Amino acid sequence: MAMRKVYSEIKGMKLKEVPSYFKPMLSVGYVKKAVQRGLDNYHAKYIETDSIEPLYHICFGGMIFSYLVALPNERRHLEHKEHAEQHGHH
Repeated sequence: MAMRKVYSEIKGMKLKEVPSYFKPMLSVGYVKKAVQRGLDNYHAKYIETDSIEPLYHICFGGMIFSYLVALPNERRHLEHKEHAEQHGHH
């Protein structure tokens, strides 16, 4: 939804005008306000309603995070295994 709004706003702009549109959005203050709005919306949608979904978010987020942390190590093992197979080692 937000991307659609941004697209509709910049659709009619000239290319020279686009950086001046995005520059205020890259300030620290704007980012802090955007994060705070997101946290407030999350709190209103899930925490105040006594929903169980935040627990799901933590569980699935933890699984994804642990997978991403372990991925480089797993790739190294796979590359080593493939290298050993190519050179005739067990």
